[in-house]
Amino acid sequence: MTLSSRKHIRALRGLILIGIATLAIAATSGYHQIKKYSFGAAEGSTREYFDYITVDSSARRVYLSHGTEIKVLDADSGSVVGSITGLKQDHGVAVASDLGRGFITDGGQGKVIIFDLKTLKVTGDAKADEDADSIVYDPASKRVFAMNGDPHSSTVIDAKSGAVLNTIDLGGGPEFAVADGKGTVFVNIEDKNEVVAIDSQSLKIKSRWPLAPAGTPTALAIDLEHRRLFSAGRNPQMLVVLDADSGKVIQSFPISAGVDAAAYDPETGLIFVSTREGMIHIFHEDSSDKFSEVESIKTEYGAKTLGLDTKTHNVFVDTADFGPPAAATPEHPHPGRTAVPGTFHVLVYGK
Repeated sequence: MTLSSRKHIRALRGLILIGIATLAIAATSGYHQIKKYSFGAAEGSTREYFDYITVDSSARRVYLSHGTEIKVLDADSGSVVGSITGLKQDHGVAVASDLGRGFITDGGQGKVIIFDLKTLKVTGDAKADEDADSIVYDPASKRVFAMNGDPHSSTVIDAKSGAVLNTIDLGGGPEFAVADGKGTVFVNIEDKNEVVAIDSQSLKIKSRWPLAPAGTPTALAIDLEHRRLFSAGRNPQMLVVLDADSGKVIQSFPISAGVDAAAYDPETGLIFVSTREGMIHIFHEDSSDKFSEVESIKTEYGAKTLGLDTKTHNVFVDTADFGPPAAATPEHPHPGRTAVPGTFHVLVYGK
């Protein structure tokens, strides 16, 4: 083979590799707003408050935490399927599809509300603790873990009977939690800058892993197949990828301020992170040990919570209209913006 032929082949190979990389990037980008659904004020609420979004992709339902109610949407049309009302300040929803039951944390009442997935009727409740916040169903143990923020604990509930089994001292304020389906529940501990791993059978803490370079972790998602955790923090503002078995930090990325949710799509390998500043950051799992930033989508201020529909690959965020900040005072030198009552809405992003 002549020198010029070898150069030609190398150049051709380079063009092929560039083309493959370009196609890969094109295949994972292009998210944009495709729908918007607007709603009125929550029944019995005196302020506009919203929190976690839970998408049940198989049942085609979206559960929106909206202050004193859980609003349930059809995932395809956005129509309201029903509402679970009479709550004081709800936060998260966990779905136990195999048992036909759903669970809502009501931090205002210090309870977990139990409801029927088909009828959306409340069937009971279980005592948790004040500031009951995030919640996760662990299918391996068929237990529900409610995370109590201020008390630094987790209330464990038998999902079938609704009985409280135990309260776990977490040693810090919990935020998002995820279950691996194999007997471990992972929880971000916001004030300790760490993730803890809980054995869902023994209800003992197995591991505590630091999250540097991230801090004040809130959002948490998991890749079940490759055993990767995606923890996002507010101070410093970073997304950290960890090994779910060893706690080793594999990679990290800067993000915008006020992160509050993350999700992983196993079919596309995309990781979504949403922030209060009005951004959805999208990353891609190139391999189990290599991740890349794909794009950042501008949404609206306050759209910090997120839910992923793994069937359509659409992303749901919710927010409200916000007024300007109040005048600064010595007691409140940096006042935040206040949501305008009755302006709650959902934005859907897809391709």
